[in-house]
Amino acid sequence: MLDRYALALLRPGLARTARALARRGIGADAVTWTGFALGMGAALSIAWQHYLVGLALLLAGRLADGLDGEVARGGAPTDRGAFLDITLDFVFYASIPLAFAVADPAANALAAAWLLAAFIGTGTSFLAFAVMAERRHLASSGYPSKGFFYLGGLTEGTETIACFAAMCLAPRYFAWWAGGFALLCGLTIATRLVAGWRMLGEAPPR
Repeated sequence: MLDRYALALLRPGLARTARALARRGIGADAVTWTGFALGMGAALSIAWQHYLVGLALLLAGRLADGLDGEVARGGAPTDRGAFLDITLDFVFYASIPLAFAVADPAANALAAAWLLAAFIGTGTSFLAFAVMAERRHLASSGYPSKGFFYLGGLTEGTETIACFAAMCLAPRYFAWWAGGFALLCGLTIATRLVAGWRMLGEAPPR
């Protein structure tokens, strides 16, 4: 829901940084892997209960995730790069609830399982629609710079990062954050199912 606004706010700074990286010969895939490494560092820090370190690494990793797309658009975006980006994104998103479960299994494991199940639903609805949209040559007017059809929802990347940040700042309330966000993910799944059913029920473009 908030991704388009967050992207509009961050894009000028990301574009300048992307141009500087391009001048140094640093490609989008390298930025993608760097962001993923930072994300995995965040998950490990959280698992070891270093929550503020985890938050710092998490935010740095997400900035790198926004930056890789700008680097790619400054050159020649590739299907391989888009595939790598989205795959590592979903691995990262799953790693954070898992890290909180490892940090305190008794308090967090069940809530983490609920949230991970919700993530499977949001990820599946997102990617399944992207496949069907590609077959029909559909384009997203809301996210024209994405490498595939980006079907939005109530819980997009910005909301997820905000929730992860809240978990790191108040880890004792992880179960409440996770349970509430899982419910919001459920609403996202429902709205995507309705939107996908309606859009794919229409005649394909000629």
